[in-house]
Amino acid sequence: MKEYTYSEKKDTRSGFGAGLQELGRTNPNVVALCADLVGSLKMADFIKENPERFFQIGIAEANMMGMAAGMTIGGKIPFTGTFANFSTGRVYDQIRQSIAYSGKNVKICASHAGLTLGEDGATHQILEDIGMMKMLPHMTVINPCDYNQTKAATIAIADHEGPVYLRFGRPVIPVFTDPNQKFEIGKAWMVNEGTDVSIFATGHMVWKAILAGHILAEKGISAEIINIHTIKPLDEEAILKSVAKTKCVVSAEEHNRLGGLGDSIAQVLVKNTPLPMEYVAVNDTFGESATPDELMEKYGLTENDIVAAAERVISRKRQ
Repeated sequence: MKEYTYSEKKDTRSGFGAGLQELGRTNPNVVALCADLVGSLKMADFIKENPERFFQIGIAEANMMGMAAGMTIGGKIPFTGTFANFSTGRVYDQIRQSIAYSGKNVKICASHAGLTLGEDGATHQILEDIGMMKMLPHMTVINPCDYNQTKAATIAIADHEGPVYLRFGRPVIPVFTDPNQKFEIGKAWMVNEGTDVSIFATGHMVWKAILAGHILAEKGISAEIINIHTIKPLDEEAILKSVAKTKCVVSAEEHNRLGGLGDSIAQVLVKNTPLPMEYVAVNDTFGESATPDELMEKYGLTENDIVAAAERVISRKRQ
């Protein structure tokens, strides 16, 4: 089993900020819009270097989406920034009508996603955003796993023609991927090869899956761990190749179990090769106010929960 180590922890939102800063230096068509959350979205370095290419919209997210859609007509590549809840739930109509329907080249960049927004509570957390965005025709949905991958994804989506939803978060987490990686939209990343169970994880849950893989290895279970950073378009080939070996699946995501990564994988299995599957996700409920670690524990999103799900699904495979 491959060993992954880290020397620092960083928030994925800072990876977005670093990627946006680099785009400001390399792509003159990139512009940034923010709904009064410059500090939270780590956009200050881009603004300092490109003040004429930044637009502070204020707490008017619907206007921000409409303005971004309009800017694409002139050849600009707008990156919008606010919390994931306000990037999706508050402005779903504007995204659907003004961006997705017409395939506008807007990059919807959403921080503070999932439970790990923490103490701000259920009104600011969002656990439905992946489902909402993946259902929109033309929309690409990306949920990277650490600082380096978020930076690489931010840079990559500027070259992708069409609307993109890029999801990232607030808590500091291990930085364990290659700082010089090339991010390929729609191409899953093999984290660790295995033979007994396929664990497909996304976002913050990828590191949890790696930790779970070590626990499972100590129990004599060989886990194949794959990072599904692009939820739409989904890398169906990678999924089917993995399950052809393992014959059972665990999905892991910081999202409602309804409508997220797990449901996308389940559709692939139903169409091609029905197999036992377990979800590690929030069980159709809102979050609450607590520390990120407390919430991940309460709502069943730890490495131990992944281990338990893997053991359950393996036992079902053997029946």
